[in-house]
Amino acid sequence: MKDQLLTVALAQIAPVWLNKVQTLKKIENTIEEAALKKAELIVFGEALLPGYPFWVELTNGAKFNSSIQKEIHAHYAQNAIVIEKGDLDSVCELAEKHRMAMYLGIIERPLDRGGHSLYASLVYISEMGEIKSVHRKLQPTYEERLTWSPGDGNGLLVHPLKAFTVGGLNCWENWMPLPRAALYGQGENLHISVWPGSDYNTKDITRFIARESRSYVISVSSLMRKEDFPKATPHLDEILKKAPDILGNGGSCIAGPDGEWVLEPVLNTEGLLIETLDFNRVLQERQNFDPVGHYSRPDVTQLHVNRKRQSTVRFESE
Repeated sequence: MKDQLLTVALAQIAPVWLNKVQTLKKIENTIEEAALKKAELIVFGEALLPGYPFWVELTNGAKFNSSIQKEIHAHYAQNAIVIEKGDLDSVCELAEKHRMAMYLGIIERPLDRGGHSLYASLVYISEMGEIKSVHRKLQPTYEERLTWSPGDGNGLLVHPLKAFTVGGLNCWENWMPLPRAALYGQGENLHISVWPGSDYNTKDITRFIARESRSYVISVSSLMRKEDFPKATPHLDEILKKAPDILGNGGSCIAGPDGEWVLEPVLNTEGLLIETLDFNRVLQERQNFDPVGHYSRPDVTQLHVNRKRQSTVRFESE
C-alpha cells in the first residue's frame, strides 16, 4: 500500500527576479533540498521562472509605445524559457536523478508561436525526468494581458503519480469552472493550483475546489519583497517608486478531499513545506459525491474540450 502515500513539497520561494540563470540555480538547489526530505512531488509557483510581471501595474504599463515598457518587456523576453532550446534540461535531469515529479511555473517563449510572444505556462515533469505537459494559461488576468499572450487547451492533461492522478491550473484559471471540469473528467484527484503569491487568492478557492472535486488541492505561491528586485533590473527606480514592501506574501497551503485544511496558508516564510497525502481519503469522500461519476448527468450536460496546440501557420508537405 506504499503507492497510497505521496510526500509532497511546496516550494514557497522568491525568484531572482527576471534573471533566468540565477532563478534556475535557486530552483535546482530547492529540488536538492526537497530530495533530502524524500519528496516525491515538488510544486513551484506561477511564473516563478523568471518572475511575475509586477512592473506592469507599478509603471503605467498601459501607456502605448512607452520606451520604459518596451525595454523591461524585452528584458523579460530575454530571460524567458525556450523549452525547445533545452532551458529546462537541468531541472529534468534532477527530476530523473531523484525520481521526483514536478510542477513548475514558467514564462515561456515558445518557438511554435514564432519565438517572440510570452506565455505563463505550467510545466509537468515526470519522475522519469520527462516533460509531459506544458499548459499555457488560457486567459491572462488584468494587467497580465499587457505582457502575456492567451494560451490554448493543449496542456489540459492529467498524469499518473503513484495512486494519484494529478493536474494543474495557473492562478485565476482555477476560478474557471470548465477548465476545472476538464481535469475532473480525466480522473484528477490531486489538483495543483499555482499563484504568484497571495493568501488573498489561496485561502478560499483552495478549500472550495477540494470540496467541489473531492480531491486534494495543493496551492503554491511564490514570495516577492521589495528587496527581491535585483539592482540590475532595467528602470528599477521607476518600479520601486510605487512598490509596496511585500508584493507576494505566499499563502501556500493544502486542502484535503473534504475541503478542510491539511496545511493552512503559510505567510511570509521562505522555504519548503512538506506533507504526506493518503490517497484513501479521496475514495472516502467520493462515496457521497463525485462530480464526474455517480453524481453527474452526462446525458444532460457535457463539456467539449479542444486540446489542439494552436499555431498561426500549418504546413503541409508532399
